[in-house]
Amino acid sequence: MTKKTRIFCVNFLKFKRQKRKNKTFHFLHLPLYFLMTLVCILGSPVLANVPDFINSSVQTPITNLTSVVDADAASLVKQGKVLYDAGNFAKAVEVLQEAVQAYRQQGKSLILAATLSNLSLAYQQLGAWNQAQQAITESLNLLKEQDKTDNLQILAQSLDIQGRLQLSMGEAEAALATWQQTEKIYKQADNKNGVVRSLINQAQAWQTQGFYPRAIKTLEKVSETLKSQPDSLEKTVSLRSLGDALLVVGDLPKSRQVLEESLKIAQNLQSTANIGASFFSLGNNARKQHHKEQAIAYYQKTLETSPSPLIKVQAQLNQLGLLIENQEWSQVQSLLPLIESQLDQLPLSRASIYARINYSENLTKVKSGVLHASSQNYYSVLSKKDSAVLLAKAIEQSQSLGDKRTEAYALKSLGGLYEETKQWPEAQALTLQGLALAQSNNAPEITYTLEWQLGRLLWKQKDINGAIAAYDAAVDTLQSLRKDLVVNKDIVNQDVQFNFRDSVEPVYRESVELLLQSQPGKPPDEKILEKARQRIEALQLAELDDFFREACLQGQKVTLDRVVDQDNPTAAILYPIILPDELQVIVKIPKQPLQNYSTKISQAEVEKLLVELRRNLVNPTATKIIETQSQEVYNWLLKPIESKLEKSGVNTLVFVLDGALRNLPMAALYDGKQYLVEKYAIALSVGLQLLDPKPLVEQRLVALTAGLTQPPLGFSKFGPLLEIKSEFDGIAKAGVSTTSLLDGDFKKKNLESEIAGASFNIVHLATHGQFSSRLEDTFILDFDGQINVKDFDTLFRSQNKTVVELLVLSACQTATGDSRAALGLAGAAVRAGARSTIASLWQIDDKSTAMFVSAFYRELKSGKITKAEAVHRAQLKLLRHPNYKAPSFWSSYVLIGNWL
Repeated sequence: MTKKTRIFCVNFLKFKRQKRKNKTFHFLHLPLYFLMTLVCILGSPVLANVPDFINSSVQTPITNLTSVVDADAASLVKQGKVLYDAGNFAKAVEVLQEAVQAYRQQGKSLILAATLSNLSLAYQQLGAWNQAQQAITESLNLLKEQDKTDNLQILAQSLDIQGRLQLSMGEAEAALATWQQTEKIYKQADNKNGVVRSLINQAQAWQTQGFYPRAIKTLEKVSETLKSQPDSLEKTVSLRSLGDALLVVGDLPKSRQVLEESLKIAQNLQSTANIGASFFSLGNNARKQHHKEQAIAYYQKTLETSPSPLIKVQAQLNQLGLLIENQEWSQVQSLLPLIESQLDQLPLSRASIYARINYSENLTKVKSGVLHASSQNYYSVLSKKDSAVLLAKAIEQSQSLGDKRTEAYALKSLGGLYEETKQWPEAQALTLQGLALAQSNNAPEITYTLEWQLGRLLWKQKDINGAIAAYDAAVDTLQSLRKDLVVNKDIVNQDVQFNFRDSVEPVYRESVELLLQSQPGKPPDEKILEKARQRIEALQLAELDDFFREACLQGQKVTLDRVVDQDNPTAAILYPIILPDELQVIVKIPKQPLQNYSTKISQAEVEKLLVELRRNLVNPTATKIIETQSQEVYNWLLKPIESKLEKSGVNTLVFVLDGALRNLPMAALYDGKQYLVEKYAIALSVGLQLLDPKPLVEQRLVALTAGLTQPPLGFSKFGPLLEIKSEFDGIAKAGVSTTSLLDGDFKKKNLESEIAGASFNIVHLATHGQFSSRLEDTFILDFDGQINVKDFDTLFRSQNKTVVELLVLSACQTATGDSRAALGLAGAAVRAGARSTIASLWQIDDKSTAMFVSAFYRELKSGKITKAEAVHRAQLKLLRHPNYKAPSFWSSYVLIGNWL
């Protein structure tokens, strides 16, 4: 019998149960991508790892000011800087307060203003926003009274600090305006380093407002400016800022290049602090690229070189996270006491509190993982302290600083511990307290996690209506974040890692499961079914947003239901939903209400079969096992509705696929006698709506064809495509007007020029490509190398308008071993903006490809049939060919988007 562990740490806390107020909060515009950004990026958003301390030797010295005032006060400022640089922000505040009092008594306004700005900076590191605001406001008021020509540097640096505060408090527009002002002042003072700093800050403000391309453009400007600057401490910090910013916006190769340059300069200058900080950033870059061993090596170098206790702990915490992912429990157990001993020595700050929370959450994972992996009870030797005690301390420290956001997050974590030990009332009380704090402090990225946690707790206590309301609130909060999807790496928590699949996806799936189980004993009504499928669509759009790190699928759209009820009443729509313990399917048949049915099967079993079937489908000799496995999937998705489909006169099935189902071609499902493609035309949709669903048959077909017979240098893993000319000839012979770019002519710039200069409604690319769940690994090849999917929006559109009706990618494939690779395929379709995309899930024999392509265009050109039907007929042509009847040849092709 399992002994239930109870925790009583809640008794140490004095908290009041607060009711949620019925009011609208102005949410910060923060990203879904923030939820999976790297942990422990140390310091402020103003400047990479160390914010400007105005009396820093790296910045403009103010010794000419301090020489005429009391030497004791000047000494206090210097002492404050030493304490600040050491991460002892609470003590730095005390010392700087003394200096402020001394300068105030002497009436030295300029140096008082500089000291107040430094005080604000130290308060910000503690999360003491009100005190930080008061200090910077007084500083700027004093500076307004001074002759601006004499204090440009101090004014600009004080404005830098004000911008940091504004961004931390969710005032991104105000921060941007402040940093644009500092840029002008630095230019006036001919301070190039200051200009660089301001531009990096502006890039972050642009990101926070959702202007991703503008942020990239600003960072490129920074890069050019830095090239002309001589080596200095300022340059190494600026380069590290740039490298960290590029990491967050997803340009990992360039980020690494810039960070390595920053490291080289720091090493030449023998600056141990900057050497350690650069190693730490390089470790984060390697971690983001899933180079775990390399990341651990960089974190080890950080420990060896950095003089900062805080950055050392953060490097160890990142290393701990990697070891836990790899389940390397012996190394984990060696690292835990080292981290624990250093945590106790850290000076009080927001960053040190988050480090404590990070450690406690990792400790819980370790205990769970070791107990699961071994029959021996290692629990007692893992740590001298319990996670609950650590979190209680974090809450107490947050309260002492007055840092409500940090307190809210710590309450959420402690409530999660009570949830694990099934102490529902205590967990709920902590969760409600954290939720009130998060909402009142405009922290939606914490708010949604608390709403989700509350929903789980209410569900477990059988309060179904309350649980639905809590989940609805969590989804609404996530949707508010999506509206201005951006990247921000500091406002909430640099020290706790978030991951989309762990922290966002389950909110949607659990919500759907709850909805579908909310009416026990009877099938869900149509309103519940409609809400469930809308929620799954929201999940899929959130996945795409997370993939691109910006909002997708904006603009006017038409619901699929309206299309099948009015425009195309021979199509039915199926929405399979993979839940933890069952597979649900919602079906829309024309002019009928929504229907649903389910199969009791675990998510693990579903995914296991889907992976095996996907692996077998590429093998032309595996027909028997394919039929057996695909019939099982057919039974899940279609058997319960097959008779109704037959009676309805439907001839096209449109699938809005979920999870691992997206890696499979629905055409290959088998009913025991026939493949699905032998009965229906098939299309896929990435959501419940279509962009302007017009048929292509009413238009004259004009195609731009481009292809590579040989892969470019450096891409030898891709073989030659010798049948491309035959493929292009087949398109022309079908009667399609074509313009071709072959081999050396197939370059990105030529493609852009042709698309912008002519009215092509079809773009057909016969070239290798790869779809992946990682943005940086999703691309097509041209003569010069690769074109990343993130560039598709400019490649296939003109003046932000869609110009391509149909995009065909005839030789692409999903990345081997990537269970979510079809996400990249959906991303390519969305990014290109084409109303319809045809692509292959795996690369097949290029002779059969040429045959398929020729047949498809002949059918399309014949008129009066939909694109889905043209694909259907071309697939049947291969299936009936003696050499190509195996599913591996004909089922690879999928049509995404508008099937009309």
